[in-house]
Amino acid sequence: MSTDQRRICVSICERDVSSLITAIKSSAEIANFVELRLDCIAENELRSTTVELRKLPQNSLLSTIITFRPFEQGGLRPLNFDDRRYFWREYGFQLPANFFDLEIDLAEEFFENNEQVDWSRVICSVHDFDGGVVDLNNLYDRLARLPAKILKIAVTVDDAIDNIEIFNLLDRAKSEGRELIAIGMGSAGVATRVLGPARGSFLTYGAQNRLGSTAPAQLTVSELRNEFRIEQISDSTQVLGLIGHPVVHSLSPQVHNAVFKTLALDAVYLPFEVKDLASFMLRMVKPATREIDWRMRGLSVTTPHKREVMAHLDWIDPAASEIGAVNTIVIDNDELNGYNTDAIGFINPLKTRLPNLRGARCAVIGGGGAAHAAIWALLREGASVSVFVRDVERAKPLTEGFDVPVGELKDAAFEGCDVVVNATVLGTTGDFERDTPASAQQLRGARLAYDLVYNPTETRFLSEAEQVGCETLGGLSMFVAQAAEQFRLWTGREAPTEVMRIAAMEALTQQ
Repeated sequence: MSTDQRRICVSICERDVSSLITAIKSSAEIANFVELRLDCIAENELRSTTVELRKLPQNSLLSTIITFRPFEQGGLRPLNFDDRRYFWREYGFQLPANFFDLEIDLAEEFFENNEQVDWSRVICSVHDFDGGVVDLNNLYDRLARLPAKILKIAVTVDDAIDNIEIFNLLDRAKSEGRELIAIGMGSAGVATRVLGPARGSFLTYGAQNRLGSTAPAQLTVSELRNEFRIEQISDSTQVLGLIGHPVVHSLSPQVHNAVFKTLALDAVYLPFEVKDLASFMLRMVKPATREIDWRMRGLSVTTPHKREVMAHLDWIDPAASEIGAVNTIVIDNDELNGYNTDAIGFINPLKTRLPNLRGARCAVIGGGGAAHAAIWALLREGASVSVFVRDVERAKPLTEGFDVPVGELKDAAFEGCDVVVNATVLGTTGDFERDTPASAQQLRGARLAYDLVYNPTETRFLSEAEQVGCETLGGLSMFVAQAAEQFRLWTGREAPTEVMRIAAMEALTQQ
């Protein structure tokens, strides 16, 4: 499909006909397809809604899909088989729409009974929200036996490697001359929503706004068009992304895609929710073994894979080897090269506050990849570093790599420290947002509290530090600095850091 044919469908779920018609009109300004989720209409208003829709001129409905989805297939309310069959016979097929989305059980009955259905206007669909093992090829075979114009499979995916089967299914449909919509639902399936149309998917779905999402991890139309630039993606587009678990909170896609857009680079940056790192590297990244035909250029690496990923690389920069963690992968000449940009990202903002760190007393909280980078950078500046963790035994790899004392966090008091660094995930938006690795009492008497968490910008750790008079430094400056270095490694060009900073701030205000 050429880029000017990319179809983005707004799925509209409203409770009454007035709101539905208003949403249709606003959708016309942002999309070229609209799905009317009539299962969302209040039961006592369904008949009158269909009457009002019949009054609308055909050209006011864009390219329209009518849907009447049962609860178990993602609908808003319980609908048994008889309810749905009655709706389509009495109302659905009479509505002024381009397509009618029928669930496979209903489509099979209509086909077997030779009912009068215009199959050239039917989307036959299956939705699986359970997240279990689904044989997609068998599911496709079942759909393909029907004469529907378009087939649709939407399944919940738990790991980015599950997207391989979805992309393979699109390849199969293309080779067999069938139109297919194939989507991975959930945060691990974002790549299918963004790359799907370029790989043959009939369309992708987008919400009018964040509150209007009708499926797990559904992106907004604005994100698809303006952030990921879905209409410009082609076979030649370079693919980059972030691997970790979780990644949904990260600002990396907004920041890197903003730079690609500003500089008109043919590249897209995607979030990859990765649990099985070894399989992901083997099946989706390594040029010699990957099962997807794409121009992957590089990856960012975040928690919990910064150390484990090193075993899957062909070459590691000496600094990253000393740090013991990789946060950046560059694919060059079919080899995977590993770097660490966290260290430079960490130290540069700190030196704007404390230009001379020689002899400074620094405490680093945490034992993961970010902590390793911070310790390495501080030691190179001549600082005196102590490390504090919740489990000293688990931190033994840290003591083996660096000649620094390691103590238990619960017993720590940071009075007299020049810098206290939070290098844990505590405070990050989501499950850990209300947490802090250190209390105000522990931070009393410290000069500067530096939180490497950047989302949100104001964390509980920084709040606790401010209560006792500490200077504070948030993680956004580090985030931008390390991202700029990643961009340089991937492209050989200097990054417009102000574009990155603005994109990050805008993304934070929208959350």
